[in-house]
Amino acid sequence: MTVTAAAPFDPRIPLLLLLSTTTGLVDAASVLGLGKVFTANMTGNVVFLGFAAAGAPGFKVLPFLAAIASFLVGAVIAGRMGKANVGRTERRWLVVSASIEAVLLWAAAIVAIDFDVATQAPQARLFAIIALTGVAMGYRNGTIRQLKVADLTTTVLTMTFTGLGADSSVAGGANTNWRRRIAAVVAIFVGAAIGACLLFTFGLVAPLAVAGTVILLATIGCALHPASVRKVAA
Repeated sequence: MTVTAAAPFDPRIPLLLLLSTTTGLVDAASVLGLGKVFTANMTGNVVFLGFAAAGAPGFKVLPFLAAIASFLVGAVIAGRMGKANVGRTERRWLVVSASIEAVLLWAAAIVAIDFDVATQAPQARLFAIIALTGVAMGYRNGTIRQLKVADLTTTVLTMTFTGLGADSSVAGGANTNWRRRIAAVVAIFVGAAIGACLLFTFGLVAPLAVAGTVILLATIGCALHPASVRKVAA
């Protein structure tokens, strides 16, 4: 009988699942607190931007453009940071990246202290929160993209659901990574539910502050694992 060795534990997987939960927190803050703007998911913004361009009531062009532009800025910075860390240990790169993302979300939480969700005022604070969270999420996506961990993008689930269906035994597949894919869906769902509860109970500050804290603590926990000495790939 052939005994198959278990795959070594990868600390990045629980980290990315926790980061997926923070996506739900940030999306709850942005969609429910900033007037239907996504700062973690750009597909929604492009669709809503189309609605705004067509004059649909309740949709304004500028907030969606601000979210998309800030997200792109964050992704560019992450790309440059990733390339600068090629050949170095993931431990240092991930902790620095998490620190940047956490500081941006904490800054957004501070800006949100006097923001009135009901009236979306003052407007300057609205755009500041969009910009800070957009850069943070763009930076996150640029960083996670370079990690190349299958089925854990931490922000979008369209391809996750596609994989669950297309790779299922019903479709003649081998159920590839089905546990990981379901866990990613559950993580974002749970984060969104917690984020909504925090926002409705304590205001916009809470989900942003909690998201930043979870991101930093989870990444430090991952960095403490011996596997985090692997080198950053090109």
